[in-house]
Amino acid sequence: MFSANVGKNTASQVELVDTKLSQQVQRTVAEVGKALLGKDHQIRLALCCLFSGGHLLIEDLPGMGKTTLSYALAKALGLSYKRIQGTSDFLPADILGISIFNQTTSEFSFHPGPIFSQLVLADEINRTTPKTQSALLEAMEERQVTIEGETRMLPEPFFVIATQNPVTLAGTYPLPESQLDRFLMRLRLGYPDQRAERELLEMNTERDKVEAINQCLSLEELVAFRRQSAEVKASDCLGVYLSI
Repeated sequence: MFSANVGKNTASQVELVDTKLSQQVQRTVAEVGKALLGKDHQIRLALCCLFSGGHLLIEDLPGMGKTTLSYALAKALGLSYKRIQGTSDFLPADILGISIFNQTTSEFSFHPGPIFSQLVLADEINRTTPKTQSALLEAMEERQVTIEGETRMLPEPFFVIATQNPVTLAGTYPLPESQLDRFLMRLRLGYPDQRAERELLEMNTERDKVEAINQCLSLEELVAFRRQSAEVKASDCLGVYLSI
């Protein structure tokens, strides 16, 4: 009898926690959806990618809301945010940072680059050279960067959203397999539906909508989400199916 009651209590507690987490996810999706209209499914996928500890690659045409999604997620989750604009003359130091000599102290002081943020948007990543793209490999895989022989840890959580235009390929560098392997998901946002398009025409600017987004999750709750996602088990049958 005692064991049965303990089992029921434990099951009830787990169900209560799952319900609370589900409500928090729904609230976050709704909050981000204020700026990215009609894209609840894509927002959920982006959150799944973040909670799973992966990185996200978005392939779509300009104006589909790629930048809006990244900034809105940062606002809703309370994450520090930096944007990297990919160009052909972009250098690894522009991402990682650089040491500058301080004449006052006669020492080199390190100035961190945008990679030292919790959410990093690498916009048009395929317009940077392979040398610059490789600056993200260690960061995305090991959550650290090695600069001038010194290893520096990146903030936790660390989430990279990269974008690329699948149509205009002139002057671009295809992402190598080693770079693609760092991304857990690749998705497209697509055009908004008719209702969302009307709302977009009626609103002032998307930027105003993003600025009005409220934080839905604390850092502790976000860490709890990532911890729970790591505990999800896949059945042996699913493993066999995927390996076929």
